[in-house]
Amino acid sequence: MKHLLQKYDTPAPRYTSYPTVPYWTDSPTVEECIESLETHLSPKESKLAMYLHIPFCETLCTFCGCNTSITKNHTVEEPYVKAIKTELDLYLQKVPSLKGKDLSELHLGGGSPTYLSDYNLQSTIESILNQLPSSIDPQYSIEVDPRRTRISQLKLLHNLGFKRISLGVQDFDPEVQRLVNRTQPFALTENITLEARSLGFNSVNFDLIYGLPKQSLNSMLYTVEKTLELKPDRIAFYSYAHVPWIKASQRLFTEADLPDPTLKRELYEMGRSLLEKEGYREIGMDHFALPHDKLWKAFHSKQLHRNFMGYSDSKTDVMLGLGSSAISETPNLFFQNIKLEMKYRKSLLDGKLPILRGHKLSNSDRLRKLLILELMTSWEVKVPTDLLNHTKDFLSEMEKDKLVFWNEETLSVTELGKPFLRIIAMAFDEKLQSSKPAGPVFSKAI
Repeated sequence: MKHLLQKYDTPAPRYTSYPTVPYWTDSPTVEECIESLETHLSPKESKLAMYLHIPFCETLCTFCGCNTSITKNHTVEEPYVKAIKTELDLYLQKVPSLKGKDLSELHLGGGSPTYLSDYNLQSTIESILNQLPSSIDPQYSIEVDPRRTRISQLKLLHNLGFKRISLGVQDFDPEVQRLVNRTQPFALTENITLEARSLGFNSVNFDLIYGLPKQSLNSMLYTVEKTLELKPDRIAFYSYAHVPWIKASQRLFTEADLPDPTLKRELYEMGRSLLEKEGYREIGMDHFALPHDKLWKAFHSKQLHRNFMGYSDSKTDVMLGLGSSAISETPNLFFQNIKLEMKYRKSLLDGKLPILRGHKLSNSDRLRKLLILELMTSWEVKVPTDLLNHTKDFLSEMEKDKLVFWNEETLSVTELGKPFLRIIAMAFDEKLQSSKPAGPVFSKAI
């Protein structure tokens, strides 16, 4: 494995989209975004997902790569919540098919959605649910910070139909927590987990990260063992993405503080081994679930889906993002909102949808997007005849190293190859192959 890491651990996209954001070039107009939403929401059978981005956090976690606004001044809540409601109202005016459309998925991320007061949290969610009726068995989920989440918030969320909760944990070791500026005693995570379950949340997820500064096999053993004490239904076991050229906060520690590639992979492998011994199943890239959870069932039945919100147990046709920096997706385009929160609000005050940029997918883009999605959700994909020779040539060295194998036109990832899934997916990345980035863009693949 050490030899393979040295050979293949190069920068690579995470492929939450294709084309990846740095390769978005053909940006749609606002009118084209509206037209695409109308086209793909109008069929009765089409499914709608919605993502709300709440950017606020009281403190900065130095590992974070998200779009955040750090402030302890909670007066920022009111104008932001008002802006989200205005944005939704504008879409309802401009996209007739959105009115009365069943909402299949709703996810709140950030930042820290539980930064909001109980009133503002409830008001924001109700403004959506009052205008978009729930589908049968809707999936409502939210990311929470155990340091900031109140039991009263959990109660109101459950009363509004939320059944899934994702806790930011990252690591339980006190020294690692200190270095990433996220002091979070185990008791806080335990309390929120137990309260959520007692209220009726039926899927609890923990976010863990491997590759953080000063992590060791002993510290990771401690983190996984403490996680297993609470037995979350799902675990997202992410690789730390070191991108200090994008996120200046990551310069507060150096690469010398980070585990080397071999140790970093050992951290994951040890974690995976411990989780699998306790009944968890590895799903796609960086995710685990217990067999009773819908995520595992979706993987097993080949219904697993992946988009900017991560892995999901159902497929939707349109994802509409609300809030600063939120990304929306239809089958033929992506578009993203203005990132800066104040400029986002200013656009809405002017009566304009706050769309900043996007990408119109060509026929080739759409095909490659589907191939990468299939590979990322099932570890295998049937390759079209016209791409077969090129794909085999690209992966020939990986085939020799037993990372992939072929069964006629079907490409499969081996157990040995799973750590290199992002590199394997590059075989279908026409944009990256034709135009290598001039400087650092992506984090290391492993």
